[in-house]
Amino acid sequence: RDVVSWTAMIATYARNGHGKEALELFRQMQLGGIGADKVTFIGVLDACSSLAALAMGKESHAAIIHSGFQTDAVVANALVNMYGKCGAVDDARSVFDKMP
Repeated sequence: RDVVSWTAMIATYARNGHGKEALELFRQMQLGGIGADKVTFIGVLDACSSLAALAMGKESHAAIIHSGFQTDAVVANALVNMYGKCGAVDDARSVFDKMP
């Protein structure tokens, strides 16, 4: 298994109303030493959005910054969406104001 197969399964769970399972799979991926890419983070943020899991969303945001993906427009849109659905409007606006 590689990042592509992990990401496909995370996205499948996230987009079909199984956010908790998507986040658990992401944790397993990390424990297995597989690094996330931009698409992985988008799936994780979708899962956070569906669960209103703000703490995990913020953890993911920190990892996105660490990985250098915060300047990607699609990732930034997923962050705005996640913060908005979690009720963190100020955080959503902060990401929006920094978007490329």
